[in-house]
Amino acid sequence: MPGEIPSSGRASCPVESGARLVLRGVALNLGLAAVKLAGGLLGNTYALVADAAESILDVVSSLLIWTGFRVAARPPDADHPYGHGKAEALAALGVAAFVFVMAGVVGYHAVREIVTPHAAPAWWTLLVLALVVGLKLWFSGRLRAAGEASGSTALGVEALHHWSDAMTSAAAFLGIALALWGGPGWEVADDWAALFACIVIAFNGAIMVLKAQGDVMDAAVPAGFEQEVRALALAVPGVLALDKVRMRKSGLTHLVDIQVRVDGNLTVTAGHAIAHAVKDALLASAAHRISDVSVHVEPMK
Repeated sequence: MPGEIPSSGRASCPVESGARLVLRGVALNLGLAAVKLAGGLLGNTYALVADAAESILDVVSSLLIWTGFRVAARPPDADHPYGHGKAEALAALGVAAFVFVMAGVVGYHAVREIVTPHAAPAWWTLLVLALVVGLKLWFSGRLRAAGEASGSTALGVEALHHWSDAMTSAAAFLGIALALWGGPGWEVADDWAALFACIVIAFNGAIMVLKAQGDVMDAAVPAGFEQEVRALALAVPGVLALDKVRMRKSGLTHLVDIQVRVDGNLTVTAGHAIAHAVKDALLASAAHRISDVSVHVEPMK
């Protein structure tokens, strides 16, 4: 008995709050990009210029995540009867692509700076980087907490993205500190730090792809989550056993297909009522964020 598709109101609140948080990240990245660019040009350090370019790319990727949230919030329609939740995972894949591009661009320019003699960076650029690292780690923590609370893959990816930015800036901080501490001959230390940061960026890009790919490919939910859903269904009066239970994530919510066993002597009407009770019980569980349930009834032999 396929259930009706409920309205998207169940997921709209976390989608809206997540979108607002992403937009705050856009504002943060725009401000940091200006600070980094000015610091890099005036302080004679490519590591900060590369960080500025990275922040500009971050703005583009954050806007992509924001767009994914807006699309995911749309209710089901004739062309998308299961809703638009996959847009969130697709946006996360888009961010991962931007991360790989960013790693390549920063790596290329870091190598160019290594082979080009230049003066040592200014000491005060360390203060700029310390501020950047602190802000990025703080905002990454906020995004991670929001992603865990809402079950959002895109927010989790965006949190990882900001954490990666913090590590890039931390590597630049270390490189500049070595260049200043080592004196003549160590001027390229910050460029080597930027090159090392590319490895960190690319590694996090791979993690982002794996996270988003699981949603796009309808990966199985965690075993503990499935057991909780099974327990809810078995607690419904009249349900004697369960056969198949299949679940997949769609945006911030889950879609469930479940087969329940009932007394074979029941009337069709009674079996139908039990199936509806199972569906209602699963939809009512706010902790599991289930937006649609299809229930199939089998007689207990």
